[in-house]
Amino acid sequence: MAKDTKARILGAALEMFSQYGYAGTNIRELTASLGLGKSSMYRHFESKEEIWNALLDEMIAYYAARFGSAERLPPVPDTREGLIDMTLRMVDFTVHDARIVMTRKLLTIEQFRDDRARSLATKHFLTGLAEMFTPVFAGMMDRGLLRRDDPAMLAFAYTAPISALIRLCDREPEKTDDAVRRIEAFSRHFVRVYGTERD
Repeated sequence: MAKDTKARILGAALEMFSQYGYAGTNIRELTASLGLGKSSMYRHFESKEEIWNALLDEMIAYYAARFGSAERLPPVPDTREGLIDMTLRMVDFTVHDARIVMTRKLLTIEQFRDDRARSLATKHFLTGLAEMFTPVFAGMMDRGLLRRDDPAMLAFAYTAPISALIRLCDREPEKTDDAVRRIEAFSRHFVRVYGTERD
């Protein structure tokens, strides 16, 4: 039951932080939204800052378990079509998982206030995908699926436009379907340009 309450607090905190930011989230309103008193919340978390840090810890673990990370890499695809499929699965998760969408919004709001949020925003919006795709592309080169090039530069060239289109989905959700189509078209263009004759 205590674990359940803690999870409910973190879920409500994610919703409120992603809408109103850290400063705009009031603990009294947060606990009231769950039908709890402040004293109930303080049995689980000593402060709003503790909720904030526990939430970031939880979201890092949630993202890594479902999406991957530089420490938990996706498998190297056996074909260039496999790269496109893997990319679209990752994009689908990224733009449709409500917790991940709220986390990106939270990081966008808080990256200018909180050092940890800034570091996570840099990783999730810029460096993390390139770090994940660098060994994927190196492996595809070793398999003769992509032409030899600098895998880190190739990963950056591949992931930057995809990241930009994901950010568009956050700002203008009504454009999500179009953005996903553009990501697929870009992925197909990329493998035509960088692919070898072999598949």
